[in-house]
Amino acid sequence: MHIDLNSCFATIEQQANPFLRGKPIAVAAYTTPNGCILAASIEAKKLGIKTGMRVRDGKTIYPDLIILPSDPNKYRDVHIKLKNLILEYTNDFTPKSIDEFVLNLENYPTLKTRSLKVVAQEIKDRIKTEIGEWLTVSIGIAPNRYLAKIAAGLHKPDGLDEINSQNFLDIYSALKLTDLTGIKNANAARLNSMGIYSVLDFYQASVWRLKAAFHSITGLYWHTRLAGYEADSVEYQRRSYGNSVALGKNLSTIPDLSPVLARLTEKTCSRLRRAGYTAGGIHLFLSYKDGKWWHKGKGIGRQMFDPRDIYKAASRLLLESPSAGSAAPYVLNMAVSCSNLDRVASCQLDFFNDVQKKEKLVEALDDINEKWGDFTISMARSMGGAKMVIDRIAFGGRD
Repeated sequence: MHIDLNSCFATIEQQANPFLRGKPIAVAAYTTPNGCILAASIEAKKLGIKTGMRVRDGKTIYPDLIILPSDPNKYRDVHIKLKNLILEYTNDFTPKSIDEFVLNLENYPTLKTRSLKVVAQEIKDRIKTEIGEWLTVSIGIAPNRYLAKIAAGLHKPDGLDEINSQNFLDIYSALKLTDLTGIKNANAARLNSMGIYSVLDFYQASVWRLKAAFHSITGLYWHTRLAGYEADSVEYQRRSYGNSVALGKNLSTIPDLSPVLARLTEKTCSRLRRAGYTAGGIHLFLSYKDGKWWHKGKGIGRQMFDPRDIYKAASRLLLESPSAGSAAPYVLNMAVSCSNLDRVASCQLDFFNDVQKKEKLVEALDDINEKWGDFTISMARSMGGAKMVIDRIAFGGRD
């Protein structure tokens, strides 16, 4: 079963403010004309306003479009409530993003006396009564998670559809290749080159033909998905954690950029530790307003978890960048990421530092920030970057 919260950010804003209900609204990264629209309400989508548009383009389509800034805490709150509701039906589920969940209900008591469709309708009803009457979800049911996602998208918003052995040919016949998640124009052209022009052709194609179209084992995976078998249940290990920011102000010097770097590093390290990782590598990327860019990464030499240590490593990289020069250009974007991840077990002892004492200190700081809000206690250096590094939820992200 696949659950997708319709127009997530925008719908949650309408739930929080009844005066916005029924009106075309959009949530944007920035409310200025060049700001990017992160989510459009169902009413706005009907007018042709889409995610990824600039605010000015949305206003061109509908001048009275209401633009709201992002409010991540609201969205995380609804995500947690959805997760707790789902836990009453199964603990075998995966949040795919802040607004999507994949559930496996096989062998759970939920299905002993009811069908999947009855359970799905109950979940939809409970979301409206227990979380928010304005919230709608589209739910898809299918033999595997990929087809469940396709089913959830058949009749948005507020849909409930099932793909099964009795109706899958009819559903495939009504879809275009580009209606399938993961098939855009380039992949459609690859399939066309092998005589595959429809989803039915795609389903009926042999494995060798699909391998020839994709030039890889990907063809076998597509054959497996469309036949109703599971091909996407593998969970790959996370390779890095990072954060980035677009700088609105003209900043170019090391003293100006250091507070922003410190805040980015703290934010990245918080997510890193929350997921139970330490980092052994650091990478810094800078793009400049003159169109040039610079990046560099290196190993830290040991696994680290303390934002102060990782900030020092990132600062050394910043000192090697063009921003350390006498005629430093203005920075447009800054991104920092931690790599060479390892699960927290026991960090290598450091002759010059009391690692266990540092672990306890960082753990205490995390507890305080968890209870009272992020950055309640933070590095003094990062305070100057607070207005630049705003809380965001990345696409496909939950943290």
